[in-house]
Amino acid sequence: MNKALKYFNGDRALWVIVFLLGLFSFMPVYSASSNIAFRFGDGHVMTMLFKHAAYMGLGLALMYLVHRVNYKYFAPLSLLVMPLIAGLLLFTLVNGHEVANASRWVKIPIVNVTFQPSALASIVLITYLARYMAKYGDNLKRFRDSWLKLLLPIAVVCGLILPANFSTAAIIFSLSMIVIFVGGYPIKYMMRIFGLGIAGFGLFILLVMAFPEISNRTHTWKARIESFWSGEAEANYQAEHAQMAIANGSLLGKGPGNSSQKNFLSQSESDFIYAIINEEFGLVGGFLVLMAYVWLLLRVIRISMKAQDKFGRLMSLGIGIGVSFQAFINMGVAVNLLPVTGQPLPFISSGGSSLWMTCIALGMLQSVARGLDANPEIVDETEMYNDSIPQDAYA
Repeated sequence: MNKALKYFNGDRALWVIVFLLGLFSFMPVYSASSNIAFRFGDGHVMTMLFKHAAYMGLGLALMYLVHRVNYKYFAPLSLLVMPLIAGLLLFTLVNGHEVANASRWVKIPIVNVTFQPSALASIVLITYLARYMAKYGDNLKRFRDSWLKLLLPIAVVCGLILPANFSTAAIIFSLSMIVIFVGGYPIKYMMRIFGLGIAGFGLFILLVMAFPEISNRTHTWKARIESFWSGEAEANYQAEHAQMAIANGSLLGKGPGNSSQKNFLSQSESDFIYAIINEEFGLVGGFLVLMAYVWLLLRVIRISMKAQDKFGRLMSLGIGIGVSFQAFINMGVAVNLLPVTGQPLPFISSGGSSLWMTCIALGMLQSVARGLDANPEIVDETEMYNDSIPQDAYA
């Protein structure tokens, strides 16, 4: 047993959380996917379950491989990948694979798998910002000094995601603000960023109103927000059935596989899977799942606080909070605290690309934690930016 555990370095509690959520996910995914299998598949629920197992297995393998990499290599890598991410987001916006009138996906032809570049963009941007703040954060004298290298990447990434996915763009922008704030970015400059962000969003809305063909997703945002505030059952069909599922579950639930509302929720295996968990496992089961994500957030904070250097602290905090935010938003939608956003529940919702990106993110987090296990000598923080890349690349 000890020989096996020695290969899983980093935060042991985080490994436990991941494996527990991963194992638990098979029950709600199996149950919630039954109507999908009969409506769109071959009618065999086991096919959906085997697919989920394959996604989970590959995701855990990615997490393990990433956690074996020294996290300091992610700093220069993020600088190289940022332009590629911008190009990929632009391609997705212009020529991406559409699902539900949203061009969020890129389809890989050979393996016939779709993935959302926005999930990868979030990881790369947070890592890039952590690198920037670790290197330059203590020497920012003027607001204009950070325009090109700090604000432009945030604006490009969020701007390219916004037309098709408002919630993800808002999450990435929020995470970016957290990273640069914790990194020491002056508050007076952050107020200017918020002002520019609001102005940019307002300009986008005006353009869409003047030229509706720019983005049909704004009508979806408007409908979701209006239905959320109206409280009318007809206008808020999905949320109403999610609440019915939670009410049906009562305290202890109806038992695994016994959900009735899964037949009425179109996204029961992803966006509303937390409602299915509450129906089948009751408020007790729903509370335990919530506590698992709270536990994950606490481990993220611990790893960040104990990281060897500023880059490790900022990267682990931004990436870890991102996973936690996604979970809390998904659960908030299911219990009707938030309008529908389309955010999956990490490690539990069905789907491959979102699971893989989450595993990569937590693999990077574990890489930072692995540095704590190794207890290396403290080195000059600027050294990690100079390996594998010429110094003038950061000028």
